[in-house]
Amino acid sequence: MKSKVAVIKTSPSTVLADYQRLMNLSEYKKTLSPDNETIIKLNLSWTKYFPSCSSQPWQLEGVLKTLLSDGFRPERLFFVENKTVVTNPIQGAQNNKWLPVLNKYGLSFTPLPEVKWVKYQFKNKLLMLDKIFPKGIEIPEMFIGKNIIHLPTVKTHGHSTTTGAIKNAFGGLLKEFRHYAHKYIHEVLVDLMIMQKELHPTIFSVMDGTVCGDGAGPRTMMPVIKDYILASSDSVAIDAIAAKMMGFNPLEIDYLRICNEMKLGNSDLNNIEIVGEGISNINFGFRTKRSIVIWFDQMLRKGMLRTLGKIALHPSFIFWAPMASNIYHDFIWYPLIGKPRISKFMQTEWGKLFQQY
Repeated sequence: MKSKVAVIKTSPSTVLADYQRLMNLSEYKKTLSPDNETIIKLNLSWTKYFPSCSSQPWQLEGVLKTLLSDGFRPERLFFVENKTVVTNPIQGAQNNKWLPVLNKYGLSFTPLPEVKWVKYQFKNKLLMLDKIFPKGIEIPEMFIGKNIIHLPTVKTHGHSTTTGAIKNAFGGLLKEFRHYAHKYIHEVLVDLMIMQKELHPTIFSVMDGTVCGDGAGPRTMMPVIKDYILASSDSVAIDAIAAKMMGFNPLEIDYLRICNEMKLGNSDLNNIEIVGEGISNINFGFRTKRSIVIWFDQMLRKGMLRTLGKIALHPSFIFWAPMASNIYHDFIWYPLIGKPRISKFMQTEWGKLFQQY
């Protein structure tokens, strides 16, 4: 059975209305019911704001306005994000302008570290996560039985080549120390699809490609304005289409290929119907690169430094890694390279829109 992915062009002056048109074009109401509680899982890759890095405020507002206008009750909507060893969800929600959007509609933000987490025994066989966490996989109890909407962005990733709807679950279903999963990232992303299909009645994704990220994602990228937005009820398919638009063959990216083979979704372009804008001639020409932090992480986990990694990445000594990451990202890369890129972006129409929030 073919999957459907909606793709449309947008602009800063029309983006909120375009998100509503996008979601209707994807026929989201056929899969998402207002009668069920719905989690909106935002994407925070950096506590600081950097264009293309995390969910955009217009992405959040466009989806929120659409849901409310279509009869979704505010008390049944839960806007969430988790922390990592290098991100703070509350500060990130403020810096990325999510809180002003939610406040405007009288809604609140739920940091996942503050909710109850429970060990969940998955019925379906997992590829890797049960081996990485042999004492049990803990998930937010509030996720069980609720619909979920993912709000990823179109960008590259140094660990997984591309990132999107599937990877967005990485920050929802796994706790703070999920970096132990990086060594087997493709198998872990497949596991996340298996887990979600067991937990959620419906999974829906709305992806922002107004400002895309090229290069050493998920943070130290070059922001590139492309003016596209995407939506689908198939997380695999929307990630495949985003990958194709970025210039990759989806079936050559392991997590998308395995998901396709296991029938967790479609990443074969022949089995995906595009509605809205045609994408056959679109190729952004993006290339995945690795930041120095991801390069060093990979060397320690599975490269030439893996012998040293057994000691350096042991839980007793791992404190140095987030400290080093924060020093590099927040105090070296961000002021020296990131801020000039942000300043240039703020002069664009999308940058001016961000400042209005």
